[in-house]
Amino acid sequence: MRAYVIRRLLLLVPTLFLVTIAVFLTVRFIPGSVIDMMVAQMGVSGGGQVVNVPVIKHQLGLDVPIATQYGRWIGVVPQKDGHVSGILEGNLGNSLWSGVSIDSDLARKIPVSMELGIVAIITALIIALPIGVYSAVRQDTIGDYGGRTVSILAISLPNFWTATLVVVFASIWWGWSPSMDLIPITKSVGGNLVQFLIPGFILGMTMSGASMRMIRTMMLEVLRQDYIRTAWSKGLSERTVIFRHALKNALMPVVTVVGFEIPILIGGEVVIETIFALPGVGRYLVDAINRRDYPIISSVNLIVATAVLVLNLLIDLTYAWLDPRIQYS
Repeated sequence: MRAYVIRRLLLLVPTLFLVTIAVFLTVRFIPGSVIDMMVAQMGVSGGGQVVNVPVIKHQLGLDVPIATQYGRWIGVVPQKDGHVSGILEGNLGNSLWSGVSIDSDLARKIPVSMELGIVAIITALIIALPIGVYSAVRQDTIGDYGGRTVSILAISLPNFWTATLVVVFASIWWGWSPSMDLIPITKSVGGNLVQFLIPGFILGMTMSGASMRMIRTMMLEVLRQDYIRTAWSKGLSERTVIFRHALKNALMPVVTVVGFEIPILIGGEVVIETIFALPGVGRYLVDAINRRDYPIISSVNLIVATAVLVLNLLIDLTYAWLDPRIQYS
C-alpha cells in the first residue's frame, strides 16, 4: 500500500507540471486582454486622457516573453525586483487589478466553497442512498417507479436553471432574496446553515441522480448473489441482509461515480455561488475571468486540478477499505 501511494504521489508531479502549462497558456487565449480592459476603464474614468500602454504592461510584468512570464509564475525566473518567488514556494502571486495577494483571498474563499461542497455531498447521499436502496429492494413496485422518476428528474434539471427559478419565484412570492453578506459560522451557526442550505440542496440534488441510479443497479446485482441467498436462508432480518451484507459491496461503483462527480460539483459551485452571491472560489473565478485577471484564473484552476487529483487518489484507496480482497502493491 505504501509503495502504491508513493508511486501515485510521484505521478502527480509531471501531471501538475503539464496542468500549469495548460492553465497558464489557456487564459491568454481568452478574447480581450487585461490591458485592453484597463485602458478602456482608465479612458472612461480619466476623461479620455491618453493612456501609456507600454508603462502599464511593464508595471504588470506583461512586457516580457510568455516563457519568462511562466517562469516567474512558477518561481524559476526572478521577478522584476530580482527575487525568485512563485507557486513552487507557495506564492500564487497578486491580482493584476487590486494588487492583493491571491493567497490571502483564497484563504477567505476556500472555506466558503468547501462548506457548500460538504452540504451538497451530504444532501446527495441523504437523497441517493435511501431511494436507491428502496428502489432495488422493492423492484418494479410503485415506490421503485417513483424513485427512478426522481433520479431522472435530478439528472435532467440543470442546477443553474433550478437555482434561478428558486431565487426569482422566492423573490416574487415571499420577497426573499439571497443575502449579499456572508454569515460566518463563528458568528451564527443557524444563520450560516440557512444561508448554505438552499444552494447546497440544489447542488446536491443534481449530484444525487447518477448516484441514485448506480446504487439501485448495484444493489440489484448484489441481492442476486449466492451469499445473499444464504443470508436469507439463515433467517436473518431484511435490515441485516441489506445493510450489513449487501450495501457495503454495492457501494464500490458508487464511490467511483462520486469521484467522477467531484469536477461536476466544482463546476456547479461556480454557477451556484454566483447566483446566490456566496463569496467562494467559484464566484472569485468568474469575476477574474470577466476582468481577465490572469494570475487568479491560473491559480484557481491549478488548485482545482490538484484537489481533483488528490481526491481521486483517496477514492482509489477507499476501494481497499470497502473490499479487503483489493490489494495495492
